[in-house]
Amino acid sequence: MADTPAETGGVEGGVGLTALMVAAARAVEADRPDALARDGYAEHFVRAARAFADWPVRLDQVPDGDADPLWGRLGRYFGLRTRVFDDFLLDRAAEGSRQVVLLGAGLDSRAYRLEWPAGSTVFEIDQAEVLDFKQRVLDELGDPPRAGRVAVAADLRLGWAEALVGAGFVPTRPATWLAEGLLLYLPGAAERSLIDTVDAHSAAGSALAYEVKTGAEPAAARRSPIYAAARDRIGIDLLALFDGGPRPDSAAELAARGWSTAVRTPFDFTRRHGRGPLPEEDDALATNRWVFAVRPPA
Repeated sequence: MADTPAETGGVEGGVGLTALMVAAARAVEADRPDALARDGYAEHFVRAARAFADWPVRLDQVPDGDADPLWGRLGRYFGLRTRVFDDFLLDRAAEGSRQVVLLGAGLDSRAYRLEWPAGSTVFEIDQAEVLDFKQRVLDELGDPPRAGRVAVAADLRLGWAEALVGAGFVPTRPATWLAEGLLLYLPGAAERSLIDTVDAHSAAGSALAYEVKTGAEPAAARRSPIYAAARDRIGIDLLALFDGGPRPDSAAELAARGWSTAVRTPFDFTRRHGRGPLPEEDDALATNRWVFAVRPPA
């Protein structure tokens, strides 16, 4: 969902608080001189949600800078995540994939801000009220997308593949799938169902990237300033939103089906790019993993 779990309830036209939090973080990231990713649309989504007009969208609106656990460290994590998944999608496009499916697209603006090859189509799956809010903001801006963009209203906890195919997705052609800020909130059974559906609709040469948490967090990590700041300052109890049940090993299950998989920590990419969060004691990010899977060409 790019972080729009249904459990947050309606905020502005049904858009979840977490989606707006990530949008604000992306806006702040875009204002950095050393930005990892520049999302010029993120600020507009936050400002359109009038109840949250006091949230920062500029770096100088974060008094403690990177020392701020919410808009500093966690915000930079979201900036890094955006950059890494941007690169993954564009790399797959360079390999010839022309179908992109954003699972729980939320306030994602990749159809507008990335340079897509000719003939690319970005399918955005999310609940209707989220897509409606997003469309209103985009309509006011008036910018055309840089790829074909198809919004697909569907609940990812239920059957959604039929709606995707009905919107023009072709399962016999390679596709690149992204589940950013989504599986963290789903029960294990829902994660397994989603992975099964992606697998069943992925031709040879398809690819998938997603984010998970591995294992139970220690009590000390659950007391992280990141969680406290999100809860106390903007009313988002991330620990309550994360599903606490047993997690499937989706990477291993994909590998057993013939996918080539790689599991990375965010810190791997901090070191690669020379900026971003690094490990710290009792770290709320310690169990976060980014998974990249490719179904080999036939």
